Amino acid sequence: MLVQRLDTEAVTALVKDATAAPSMYNAQPWRFRFLHDSGAFHLCADLTRTMPRSDPDNRALRLGCGAALFNLRVAAVHAGWEPAVELLPNPMDPHLLATVQLTDPVRSESGLAELYTAIHRRHTSREPFAETEIPPEVQATIRHGAELEGAHLIFPRPWHVQTLLEVVHDAEGHDAVDAGRAEELARWTRIGAEEAGAATDGIPEYAFGPRKRDGKAPVRDYAGRRPMPGRRAATFERTPHLALVGTAGDGPEDWLRAGQAMERVLLLATMHGLSTSLTSHALEWSDLRWLVRDPTTAMGYVQMVLRLGYGPPVRATPRRPVEEVLDIA
Repeated sequence: MLVQRLDTEAVTALVKDATAAPSMYNAQPWRFRFLHDSGAFHLCADLTRTMPRSDPDNRALRLGCGAALFNLRVAAVHAGWEPAVELLPNPMDPHLLATVQLTDPVRSESGLAELYTAIHRRHTSREPFAETEIPPEVQATIRHGAELEGAHLIFPRPWHVQTLLEVVHDAEGHDAVDAGRAEELARWTRIGAEEAGAATDGIPEYAFGPRKRDGKAPVRDYAGRRPMPGRRAATFERTPHLALVGTAGDGPEDWLRAGQAMERVLLLATMHGLSTSLTSHALEWSDLRWLVRDPTTAMGYVQMVLRLGYGPPVRATPRRPVEEVLDIA
């Protein structure tokens, strides 16, 4: 039971932590509702932030919402509350993605609280990473993190990495001739110092990273064909370290679980000094997504490709004010 009621300040702080999660194009496609009487949060999809061309089935939307749900769990445990999560609790309301019932004291030994300090240190990096191997023990730790959330994580072998890079290249070619996707890219990117400085969502130009002069890292160029005077160029890693997050199934509940696993992995990676970025180009095309998986593994469906490595610190992308995404009843 909820022994101590949460005040507005505490509820707002929990949601602020939740919304530090990554989402496709930083669209932040979530809404939260807190019910004082029951001490429960409702997490809902914000369908005004969908991407019909790039994410027609809202798979990526649910991945982002799953990541925000995981952050909420971490923040709740850090604050001393036990979060009981139910995914897709109402079949009649597909927009309601999860409920999180808070009780106290914390009973679980889930390792969530120790991840709290990484929530606001984790930023998506589109900078070059060092050509440095990730220690096996770190790989094992983040692999186990995905398993705790009911998902799988694999580090593809060299032949598979090469296949992934070729598929990403094909996806970039598809994107280049798709006017609808170009319009979505323009909608969610903020170019110009004034627009980037005032942004509360989307990808501001300071987060684009340098133009790739050389290297094989699969980093999406958010500038597209638009000119950006003064943008620097850089050589990216030639042997990028990639990881695949996947699930056995491929439905809405699987996507929410994958989003939670993805965020646990990203926070664990941050705790171990790694920089991270998300690479979803190939997963956005149905004819290419199947080629991303490794047929020699038991992973049924790849939900996200992660790029990991040791890179410089980067600025956070903007976030919507909490009052825009939270209702308290």
